[in-house]
Amino acid sequence: MENSKIKEKLLSSNKNSRLEKLGKSLTFLCIALIVFVVGAILVFVAQKGLSTFYSDGVNPFRFLFGTNWSPGNLGPDGKPAVGALPMFTGSLIVTVLSALVATPFAIGAGIYMTEISPKYGKKILQPVIELLVGIPSVVYGFIGLTVVVPAIRNVFGGTGLGLLSGVFVLFVMILPTVTSMTVDAMKAVPSYYKEASLGLGATRWQTIWRVLLRAATPGILTAVIFGMARAFGEALAIQMVVGNAVMMPKDLISPTSTLTSILTSGIPNATPGIQLNALWSLALLLLIMSLFFNLAMRAIAKKGSLK
Repeated sequence: MENSKIKEKLLSSNKNSRLEKLGKSLTFLCIALIVFVVGAILVFVAQKGLSTFYSDGVNPFRFLFGTNWSPGNLGPDGKPAVGALPMFTGSLIVTVLSALVATPFAIGAGIYMTEISPKYGKKILQPVIELLVGIPSVVYGFIGLTVVVPAIRNVFGGTGLGLLSGVFVLFVMILPTVTSMTVDAMKAVPSYYKEASLGLGATRWQTIWRVLLRAATPGILTAVIFGMARAFGEALAIQMVVGNAVMMPKDLISPTSTLTSILTSGIPNATPGIQLNALWSLALLLLIMSLFFNLAMRAIAKKGSLK
């Protein structure tokens, strides 16, 4: 009899158990809402973007590899001229180059903040990084338009608008992100790696170069790809300095365009029909590239965790 009463009391609902169930339910609803919103965005953009191929009869290969972008006119095949290769190439070049320039600076700052001078690095570099993160994109674009573009024009000639200006602007924009994630990756390296290396007689620089950086490589690569994802999706700042000319990039100082620059400049003036559908196709291509960057980050992070 007494055992049954104890069992009944243990299995009965109380305030704490009800609060726990309520918390689990709210958490599940929030997660379900996030998944629903993301799924709805993917379906909506895909539906709009694919209408160019299903409704307007544009060949997907002509869209991806064509170089003539004039949605209001017809190409030699009698279909709308919506070749996205110039914008995709411009986006890819400016993204890769800005990441290549930012990576050495980020690694150097990470080494300084974690191994060389953690105290002063945290007091000096950390506020600077946080300040760079908080600056709006339009400010970066305006600085690039008034400082970077004239400097490139004076040194290399031309208008100054082009991929090189975009590379410098995006380099400054993604540098704090890559640096912060690089610092986190280096701090995550177990301390006994460093202690074992120094104990075997290695110098501090040998320990940093051959042990710490190699152990932090997956995290650093994740930081670089994350920076590339942000650079690939940047719109306002790059639009102000790249020139926005729909042509294949000939060199780094000639005006060109990116996916985001064409989207931001074309949507306000687009009319319903092929012009608007083609812009949605560009948005779908941009979304696919963003998903690719996310999958690459997850793959690198998973590979690093297995080690």
